[in-house]
Order: sequence, then C-alpha cells, then structure tokens
Amino acid sequence: MGFTKLSLKGRALKLLAAREHSRAELERKLAPHEETPGELARVLDELQTRGFISEARVVESVLHRRAARLGAARVRQELQAKGISAEAVAQAVQALRVTEVERAREVWRRRFGAPAPDPAGRVKQMRFLAARGFSGEVIRRVVGGDDD
Repeated sequence: MGFTKLSLKGRALKLLAAREHSRAELERKLAPHEETPGELARVLDELQTRGFISEARVVESVLHRRAARLGAARVRQELQAKGISAEAVAQAVQALRVTEVERAREVWRRRFGAPAPDPAGRVKQMRFLAARGFSGEVIRRVVGGDDD
C-alpha cells in the first residue's frame, strides 16, 4: 500500500468531513474501493459505533440545507435516496408539513413576487412549486391566494 492510496476508513472520514453521509451513501461511494469482502462493513460499523455516522445528523443536515426551498415530497425523496429509515423520514416529513404553506409562500414570493395576471401565468407558478415538491393543496392556497 503506497502513501498516495487512501484506506477505506480514510476515504470515509474524508467524505464525512465534507458533509454528513448516511451509511448507505458511504457504502455506495466506497464499495468500489473495498479490497477484501467484509472490510467496508467493518469500517462502517466502527465509524457508526464511534458516532461518526449518524442518521439523525444526516436528516438534520438535509432539513437545514433544503427545507427552505423544497416541499415535503422532495425532501422525502432526498432522505429516501440517502437510505434513511422509513421512520426517520416520516418524522422529518411530518415536521415539515407544519410549515409547508409558509415555506411555499416564501419560495413563491422570492420567485414571482406577485399574483399571475392570467390563468397561464398561474399554471406556470403552480408547476414551479410542484417541481419543488409542494403539495397540490398548498400550491392552490399560495398561488390562488386563498389563505391569509
């Protein structure tokens, strides 16, 4: 093993230093570098035991970085893609639902600033919010101005 070659543990720590990663993400990224079967699982077990890998911190990180701009549906997709447990995903999505209308209104306000002058404009605004994972009910309330 040369000095330029990073160990699996070294690679994992480098990834974790950049941002929080779930165990599933680390497995996916590090699998090509595993030289002996079971080596990666042992390294990840150790890192998890020592608190370097934390599902709760991954969820918190995603919510902190993405919740202001995305609806609950998109955040759910991101968490599921990271291999977060169904229970943790459900709790995070439930917490987001409380502020869904306010967050959607803020995203809409920053992007458009004013109600659309015509139906085509409203449809465009609705598609924009839908693409960001906001629910149909929330979108109707924000774009239709049915709230306040």
